[in-house]
Amino acid sequence: METKEKIRDILVQLLKVKPEELKDDVTLIDGIGVDSTEMVEAVIALEKAFATKLSPKEITKNSTINEIAQIINSKIG
Repeated sequence: METKEKIRDILVQLLKVKPEELKDDVTLIDGIGVDSTEMVEAVIALEKAFATKLSPKEITKNSTINEIAQIINSKIG
């Protein structure tokens, strides 16, 4: 499964949003209204799914599917 697809699947389940709402370039905070608690939960879920350490600040700052995928790909090689 491609990184972006896996991220999208995790966020759809966690945030209870429709997959079509999570476009690659929609921001999680401004685009779909994710709050700070949900962002922390998302970071934890993504860390577990990809077996890597993520900074909540870097995910919050870069909060589109494309940007999150780039961060994860850079960490997991």
